[in-house]
Amino acid sequence: MPTWQCPGAGPPGGGQARGEEQRAGDVADAWSVPSGSADQVLQIILDLVRWARRRTLNILHPSTNLTDYLREGLHRHLPADIHRRFSGRVHLSLTRVADWENVLVSDFQSKEEVVDALLCSCFIPFYCGLIPPSFRGVRYVDGGLSNNVPRVDDRTTITVSPFYGESDIGPKTVSTNFLTVDFTSLNLRVCSENVYFVIRSLMPPSLGVSGGHALREAARDPGGPLSKICALLPVRALTYALLPCTLPVEVAFHSLRRLVLWVPHIPEDLPWLRWVASRARVLLLMHLFPAAR
Repeated sequence: MPTWQCPGAGPPGGGQARGEEQRAGDVADAWSVPSGSADQVLQIILDLVRWARRRTLNILHPSTNLTDYLREGLHRHLPADIHRRFSGRVHLSLTRVADWENVLVSDFQSKEEVVDALLCSCFIPFYCGLIPPSFRGVRYVDGGLSNNVPRVDDRTTITVSPFYGESDIGPKTVSTNFLTVDFTSLNLRVCSENVYFVIRSLMPPSLGVSGGHALREAARDPGGPLSKICALLPVRALTYALLPCTLPVEVAFHSLRRLVLWVPHIPEDLPWLRWVASRARVLLLMHLFPAAR
């Protein structure tokens, strides 16, 4: 969730607040920095939705590799000097896997470091993959898992959230239900709208239900006749009917493909996997034999 620190907003007692921005996994905003065009950013997001929905099981299809797709897109769209534009202006919120502490990163030495930090800031375990990416040799995951509202200065920070809750900027509900829950510092109102938003944030809807004339125009699928045939209801129904037969084959094929592609990275990932296995064994022993703590 983005949190904004107002430029020029003087804190109590004098002084000048810095103009900064903190984001937890906001890759779309990273694309908006170099482009400066709302249409281009919208097209990038729509391409991501099309890519996620190209398979029967949506983002959960075994062939989907969200991290690789985002890495390729970031390298393609971000300029070479993005690290200079980001440094001191953008704070990325990360969760360090080793101790589950929240870390804010705002100093970048290269474009590759910006890409690595962005991938860490939006990595949700199991949803994006099993092995988290690394930034400067340390494994991190989405900063929202440890702190959804990172702040540099509580007096000059404006919180922005797409969910119903107590954020400074966000949707306001007219419901009389005042029950709320706190998820890693993010206040969420208990309502059906928030449930819907959470589901749609993980499983993107079809482009036709996104609303807005301009958005619908941009969402027109540029695919050829084959893509139109595959989108027909009888064809999609047949695809789902054959899923019990085709899915095991696809899972086996794509699992083998990922294993082959992972071979060059085994030396880098093996120490971390050993550490995870050691931690799991310690936790299991502590659970089975609590008196031995």
